[in-house]
Amino acid sequence: MSVPAGFKRITLQLARSREFPQGSARHGYEIIAPLDADNRLDVETWRKHREACRVRRFWAGERTELGHLVHRAGGRGGSTWVFDYDAAAEDDDEAGFRLGDHVWVPGEYVSIRDDDGEMHTFRVVTVEDVGGERGRHPACGSIHSNGGSSADLCERGR
Repeated sequence: MSVPAGFKRITLQLARSREFPQGSARHGYEIIAPLDADNRLDVETWRKHREACRVRRFWAGERTELGHLVHRAGGRGGSTWVFDYDAAAEDDDEAGFRLGDHVWVPGEYVSIRDDDGEMHTFRVVTVEDVGGERGRHPACGSIHSNGGSSADLCERGR
């Protein structure tokens, strides 16, 4: 599967907190998503390429989770962005706090409520172009022998 032109790989790492006073590079997300000219999530491009909008959650001591970035009705402002790891279940979704309003550039901060209901703050570490790369897995960016078409074969997160 190729990622459409204009898509970005956004890496988030856990910001400073009581539990992690220095933050943590071992806790975070990698998101593949379209950004507009102002570096905000581009809902129109998302609608055209939903399958390419992926998320990889990495959390030290836990299994890596692969899912989709989903835009849903409801929430503050009439809509919300969530990370959906299982389309058949809603209890696994992780909602971002006003993710559509954020500017996605290194050094900015975003908040995400995990599936246990706990809010965490993350720092945007990198934003890299990935659009148009053929053969790269859309969730992790690794090149897999099957051309990147199966999340089950993603070895980077295991």
